[in-house]
Amino acid sequence: MPPPAPLFLSLPSPPPLLPVHHPKSPQQALFLSPPLTSSRKHVALPACPVASPRHSDYFDPRAPPPPRGDGGYGGRPPNGAQEGRVFTSYSIYKGKAALSFDPRPPQFVPLDSGAYKVAKEGFVLLQFAPAVATRQYDWTRKQVFSLSVWEIGTLLTLGPTDSCEFFHDPFKGRSEEGKVRKVLKVEPTPDGNGRFFNLSVQNRLLNVDESIYIPITKGEFAVIVSTFNYIIPHLMGWSTFSSSIKPEESRPYIRPQSAPEYEWRR
Repeated sequence: MPPPAPLFLSLPSPPPLLPVHHPKSPQQALFLSPPLTSSRKHVALPACPVASPRHSDYFDPRAPPPPRGDGGYGGRPPNGAQEGRVFTSYSIYKGKAALSFDPRPPQFVPLDSGAYKVAKEGFVLLQFAPAVATRQYDWTRKQVFSLSVWEIGTLLTLGPTDSCEFFHDPFKGRSEEGKVRKVLKVEPTPDGNGRFFNLSVQNRLLNVDESIYIPITKGEFAVIVSTFNYIIPHLMGWSTFSSSIKPEESRPYIRPQSAPEYEWRR
């Protein structure tokens, strides 16, 4: 007797899988639009709320937005689009004060040849704000201190037990010289696990005598050091110079006549 014919069982096809939305940020995870209903009527959905920035009382709301078309992460905008300015900072919040580090770019001036020259180096603006409540800071009473490139270099060379002090007079060389005195001290904490940033401001023009200090942990100071190392070439304009180098426009280097003082240029 021949073997029985095999049986074929036909199963229904599984329903297609719906795409799963993975939010890219906590804001998207918190503010998702409600699902659409099956009604034929077009229901106007409420606009998704936008989380306000932590520094809304500090950052200039009139500042232009970052360039679009790049995901908002600092890439180049598409051809024909106007480049916008981008603001960034590193902020530290503690019980008695908050401190933000904000880079400021160098200033360039055009030359007759069509090139540009650095007229003034950039700096890092330190902004201290006193606390008025738990995780609430009064940025209208902030005190500021501008760190120059060489002052940044001084901070980068500090050893575990080293300290430094910087003195600024914003009106030096003018008639108001001596009326505003700013002193920034950076010193290790007693337990050696961090540093204190202490800014003292004496302003006789506004009758202000204030001192704001904030402790910085080792991890926070490591972020500061890494950020400073990265930003120094940009503050000096060297990164702009290197990005302007074009191989097709390079010129042959004419070596001077041989002389002892030129031997090191081999």
